[in-house]
Amino acid sequence: MSDAAILPTTRDESWRYADADWLASADPAELSQWQEVSVAAGESQADTSVITTDGVTRIRVNLAEGARYHHVAIIGADGYARLEVEVTLAKGAHFEFGGVTIGGGEARQEFVTRTIHAEPNATSNQVVRAVQWGKAIGNFLGRIDVHRDAQKTDAGQNFRAILLEKGASANTKPELEIFADDVLCAHGAAIGALDETAAFYMAARGLPPQIARKLLVQAFIGDAFAEMEDELAREALMETALAHLELAVLEQAGDRE
Repeated sequence: MSDAAILPTTRDESWRYADADWLASADPAELSQWQEVSVAAGESQADTSVITTDGVTRIRVNLAEGARYHHVAIIGADGYARLEVEVTLAKGAHFEFGGVTIGGGEARQEFVTRTIHAEPNATSNQVVRAVQWGKAIGNFLGRIDVHRDAQKTDAGQNFRAILLEKGASANTKPELEIFADDVLCAHGAAIGALDETAAFYMAARGLPPQIARKLLVQAFIGDAFAEMEDELAREALMETALAHLELAVLEQAGDRE
């Protein structure tokens, strides 16, 4: 069997928004690699990812009874970058995910998650924010599986995108597969432009447009970092994300020259 035969394509549902050209030339062995994370019963773990280079990162997490796992990620790569997180939750476990895609040019950035509620009383919450300009694309595909015995599951997903320029776009595909009958599963999505009313309000009080935009974006993406307990780490990630926004200001200034 050739390598091409085992590579995913955009005809595969979980790769529908991927970069087809990148996939066609990808290394199948690389795409099959997973980072494994296990959190013992009653323990907690928090991880962060800052992805600035092209490629696919895949993380598989197993949470024992009562375990908690929190992952916060930023994708700021200029080409095609994808972070996959697959989590299996035992009884009473909790999974928290916060993700931000931010970039311009021809970037295509995506989060793909699969949350498997295998046992009762587990909870999960996912908050993803996308900020794109130029012709960049921000994607979020989130699947939640609730097994038959996983009663009292409480799972949520929320995706919002701000498109700073007309050429940018965002895609989201929430997917729920529920076999239990006593569950709470919710998802929400919204894609739009920056709040011009708020920007005008700030400008009327003397704030330069680029500062006003930075503050609005900071408030917008802050939702993805809200559950972080380490305040210093939260501030550092926010600055990392906003650094990409500063690049957008420079790019636009160069276009006007």
